[in-house]
This record gives sequence, C-alpha cells and structure tokens, in this order.
Amino acid sequence: MSGAPTGLFINYPDPRAHDVPYKAPPPGKNPVIKGLVLHYLSYVATSVPFLPSLLWSNAGFNLLRNLKELDNIEALYNPAVIPISRPGEEAPASYTSVSNLRAPPQSPASGRFYTVADFHNAYKTGKLTPSEVAEALLPLIRRDVEKRSPHSTAFVDTKVELVRSAAEASTRRWKEGKPLGALDGVPFAIKDEMDFEGYKRYCGTSHDYTEGRDTASSWCAKKIAEEGAVFMGKLSMHELGLDTTNNNLTWGTPLNPYNDRYYCGGSSGGAAYAVASGLVPFAIGSDGGGSVRIPSNFCGLYGLKPSHGRVSTAPLIQFANTTVVQGPLASNMADLEISYRVLAQPDPSHPVSRQFAPPRPLSAPGNKILGICKPWFDRAEPVVQEACNSALQYLTSELGYQIIDITLPFTHEGQLAHAMTILSEAATAQPSTAGLSPANKILLKVGASTPARDFLLAQRLRNLIMQHLAHLFQTHPGLIIVTPTTPTVGWPIGDGELAYGVSDGNTQVRTMEYVWLANFTGVPCIQFPVGYVDGVQGKGKVPVGLMGHGEWGSEDSLIEFGFDGERWVGEGLKGGRLRPEGWVDVLKS
Repeated sequence: MSGAPTGLFINYPDPRAHDVPYKAPPPGKNPVIKGLVLHYLSYVATSVPFLPSLLWSNAGFNLLRNLKELDNIEALYNPAVIPISRPGEEAPASYTSVSNLRAPPQSPASGRFYTVADFHNAYKTGKLTPSEVAEALLPLIRRDVEKRSPHSTAFVDTKVELVRSAAEASTRRWKEGKPLGALDGVPFAIKDEMDFEGYKRYCGTSHDYTEGRDTASSWCAKKIAEEGAVFMGKLSMHELGLDTTNNNLTWGTPLNPYNDRYYCGGSSGGAAYAVASGLVPFAIGSDGGGSVRIPSNFCGLYGLKPSHGRVSTAPLIQFANTTVVQGPLASNMADLEISYRVLAQPDPSHPVSRQFAPPRPLSAPGNKILGICKPWFDRAEPVVQEACNSALQYLTSELGYQIIDITLPFTHEGQLAHAMTILSEAATAQPSTAGLSPANKILLKVGASTPARDFLLAQRLRNLIMQHLAHLFQTHPGLIIVTPTTPTVGWPIGDGELAYGVSDGNTQVRTMEYVWLANFTGVPCIQFPVGYVDGVQGKGKVPVGLMGHGEWGSEDSLIEFGFDGERWVGEGLKGGRLRPEGWVDVLKS
C-alpha cells in the first residue's frame, strides 16, 4: 500500500462499495435575509414553537427518511480511524530542524511570501531580532490603541507584555547562539476558539467562555510555543464557527486581502487574513465544515484538515466534536508541513491523539493516483473547473499522476447529514441563544429541532459513505480524491451585510459542497491555490483552490501532494503566485 498508511487500523470501516447513481441536488429554497428583517425573524424563531421545525424541513433535512439503502446500516457516531503504530516507531528527534525545511518554488518578487526559513535566516544573520519583529507587528494588530490599523480587525486580543516577554526570551537565545529550532522567534497566532494561557476565549461572541478562570493553553498552541515561536494573539472567527463568511457583528469582519469586496471565508477568517496579509507565516485554525480550507481557498493559502482525532483538541471540548479538528493555515507548503508536524505530536492526555503514530515524512514515494467523481466535480463554476483542470493537467503531464474515475454515493444527502450533525451538536453545546447574532439564533434553533430519528439516519449515512471510501482506498492504494475546494469564486460582500449580518443558507450550502466530506468521514484533506480569477466586484483577483482527500492517517502523503501543487503555482501557472496589494513586509529592515 505505497503512499497510504501501512499495517492495521483501529476502527477501519468495512470496505463496501455503494454504487448509487449520482443525482444533482435540487435548487435551494432558503431565503436570503438581512438587516432588520433578520433581526425580527430571529426573535420570532426563538419565540414561536413551530417555526424552527418549519425551517428545518424547508432546508431538506428530512430527505434521509427516503433512503432505503440505510435500512441495514449501523449508525456510526465517531469517524476517528487510527493507523496502529509500527513496532519501534518513535518520534523524530526534532520536528523543527532547519535542515528539514524545504524551499518553496521560485516566484516573482511580487508574489513571494516570507517563510519560516526567512525569519530564521534574518535572526541567524543578525539582520533582525525577534523583539524587533514583534515591535513592528504590535502597532498593526493591537485593538487597545486610539488609532487602530485595519489589520487589527483580524485580531481579538493581543497581550503586549506577553508578546514582548516571549520575543525577548527568543532574542536572548539567539544572542547566546542557542535557538530552539526553526520556529524560534517566528510569530504565530491562533483562532479564538482555542485557549492560550493569559487570554480569554470568546469563540467569536461577546461571551467570555473562560468565565474569569485561568486557562491552560490548547495542545496545538502549547506545542508551537514550546518551540520558541512568539504568540501574537487570538484571531477573529465567525461567531461559534457557524458559517463560512467570517462576518462578525461583535468583533468586526476582516476583508479579503486580495479583494476587499469579498469575505475572507470562515470560520477561521482571521487566521487566513493574518497569513495572507504577511503578518504571520502560519496560524492555527479549526475545521468542522471547511473552516480551515475555505478561508485558505478564499485567501490563496495552504490549509490542512487532519484526520479526525489526529491533532489533540485538549483541553477544550469542541462545539461539534464528531466533525471538528484543528489544523494549520500557511503561506507555503514548507510552513504548513513544519507547523502540522509540531501540533500533531501525540497527546498522552487525549484518548484518540495518543493512539496515532508520531508524524513523520514518507520514507518512500507513494502511488500518484487521483480519483475524480466527475459529475460532482463538474458542479463547480466553469472558471473554477478551468483553474483546477489546468493544475491537474500539469500534475499528470509533468509529475506522473494518474487520474481515475470514481463514484461517491449520496453527495447531496451526505452534505445534509453533515449539516444536521454539526448543527445538532452545536445546539446541544450552546443551549442558550442569548447575546448571539440574529443569524446564529436561527441556526441553533433549527439545529435543536432535529428529531432523534433523523439524527440517527445521518449517522447511518456517515457509516455508509465511510464504507465506500474504505472500498476505494483499499482498491486503489494511495488514492487521493480531488475536488475544487469550493464550487464558487469566493463570496462577495453584499450591501449592508457588514453592519447587520446576513443569513444566506443557499450560498452557505453551495460553498460547502465539497468540504463536508472530510469532516463527516474523518479523512484528512489538504487545500492549495491553483489560480486567480477576476471578481464580480471590487478590485483585485480572487484565488481559486483545489483539495485532495486521503485515506485516514495519510497526512504525510497529502503533504507531498501539496508540495506538487505548489510546483504548479510556481512553475506552471501563468504569472505565478500573486501576493495581495496590501501585503506587509514584516522583515523589512
């Protein structure tokens, strides 16, 4: 099984083909609601008993009741599938050895982003110190100043003294010639729904979820900080992570660095903004329904959604703990790789993470097989298909990949089952809608209306789709299932939405057409940019991305796929990599 995890698995699905003819979804029937109408509807939805159930049915969630194929399928609630460690397999001596960093392809100066290696070299040569970089960033990202920079909208909070203390400690290590590794002194940030010691956690709301308690840093953030990286603060997100725009009425909405008439994407939109703008080379987000990959796509970045349970979520219990994972967003593949390997170290306190083998590079090249479910792939807009197909042509003609046709059952029904699951779990974790935005009040009430029967049917469908994926991965070892990241080119900002919010279920569902598969089934998935197209409004191109889904535990194979995708952008794409016009030159001396 070259290119895929070898050996045995825990909880591997029963490989069974479910060849169901593809059926395109019907047009959405969800109304677009904005402004005062949205405010009043949210009040009605939380007050009138029957209305949430009506909206639930209108969204098509009762569709699973008609699937006879689910009659003999057992419900599956946890999609974690764990490759068993090989005997004697140990963690590498260092995840942040400078010698392991791979250089990105050459790009025109106008398209070059700074990498972890650039920060490392600036410190090593004495051109800059970590303290100088931190001091350059602080005026750009602080909210607690009279004249805020536009960049500060992406940050919820920055503890200045903690930043300076970490930067000064790193500067001392460099002066003593004892840096901890490639990440020492490199700035990074995390999405607000994760904890960092000394910070509050708001999850995009106005509520303090730490409730005044001292908090321990989340595993991801702690492991990065232990490598000497300088934590710059908490990043904005869509409220409770329940949409894909990152529109936030409480904290403000960062605008897409490539075109400020477009959203950054959500729910890790603050992370995508910070990386795409050049403020940090990588950030940590979370992904329950594309929340790492969609903003990475909209902002022209590299994003990885790990296998379910691969990365520890300790000490938090996630809002939707059968779909949500934490993963990195980065400006290039080398930084995505190094950040992933650090945060994916097995956590002894986490019941799933601790069972995974330590992350490590592939020992040998894998099979290069790409699977496409053509009728599903072709649901994307023509310009998205064109950008993705150009990249695929390069991968096959120049890098030796083979494309095969595959089938995937119940793609529309699976998306509904995923949405039903994540909304039900979110409503359970957040029973009160007090203080939330009007759009989320409605969403949570709709999620809370899910009958037990339909929730159970959704988990049966989860099992069926995982069985089919297991069949594909066993039949084609090393298979990577490819789709566009989103079928659309970004998400344009509508009139009045930044001030009053928006509820647009049809566009939300359309944007999530492909991303749900990895969350619902637990497989890892990588996103990388493949092109740029003209937007329908505003100034500036809008990025387009491609995704690759691998077998459970195959992140290392997907990382190699991502490096090959990066070669397309650097070597094959006309004009090469583009950088946002307002990109910040952090290392300018």
